[in-house]
Amino acid sequence: MDTFAALKAFVAVIEEGGFAPAARRMGVATSSVTRQVDALEASLGTQLLNRSTRSVTLTSVGESYLEHAVRILGDLESANLEAGEAAGPPRGLLRASLPVAFARLHIAPALPEFARMYPGIRLDLTMTDDVVDLVAQRLDLAIRLGSVDAPSLVARRMAPHRRLVCASPDYLARRGEPQAPAELAGHDCLTFSYARGSSIWRFSGRSDEAVRVGGSLRANNSEMLREAAIGGMGLILMPSWLVGADIEAGRLRAVLPGWEAGLGAGGAIQAVYLPNRRASQKVRAFVDFFIERFGAPPYWDRQGNA
Repeated sequence: MDTFAALKAFVAVIEEGGFAPAARRMGVATSSVTRQVDALEASLGTQLLNRSTRSVTLTSVGESYLEHAVRILGDLESANLEAGEAAGPPRGLLRASLPVAFARLHIAPALPEFARMYPGIRLDLTMTDDVVDLVAQRLDLAIRLGSVDAPSLVARRMAPHRRLVCASPDYLARRGEPQAPAELAGHDCLTFSYARGSSIWRFSGRSDEAVRVGGSLRANNSEMLREAAIGGMGLILMPSWLVGADIEAGRLRAVLPGWEAGLGAGGAIQAVYLPNRRASQKVRAFVDFFIERFGAPPYWDRQGNA
């Protein structure tokens, strides 16, 4: 039995939800995948999968074994890639997970330049605001916003992640500009509908303050809230990378200077990856490219929007 081939077949069956789709992904006959998984179970002396005419599920032993199998295959893939990248420029497939709005605004516009600089790197990018499992999704890296509480991952700071309270000049002319965080309680504040604690805005500066806010709109999308604020519906608390261009253009105006909102100084835009990707040239090329492109301070923070 080819152990690594059997492991790949086992993992593919779970990821694809059955033997036939796993076989299609691997480009082999269904009977070949079945034989490989059967041989793996026979060699272990235990059942990894529950099979029925409609579904394939993991046994309790299979659940534990799957974690080890995914990690082993990931380590092997990483070793192969590292060996292949040892000589010559960065090359190969780079799989990454990116936050949706941040990727649209600050990653996508730079991809043509990245492709020109690194023609040997192929990109497979997934846009999601979910915190993904790099091992299970077989990702080389992910960009995360804010704090990263994952000791098993390597995190590289790419740029600060500052948040600002801002509103349109029209709204501020009508309602007045708040001079202290406590005054936000009397304003229309546009908030997230999915984030826990999104109706409480926290600040540090002259003191630590927490203000319960509310208004005429809650939404689960930051770009919708931004558009509503530009249209004069109220105040928003948003990252500077999202509203920096609007502040520069005069569509929005930041308020409460001298107060640090939300995440505080510890917030950052970070690239995270598994320790076995630390030596990957293509990962380093991608992260270094965007760190240089963002700059210090990042270009979205150079308009005095503090």
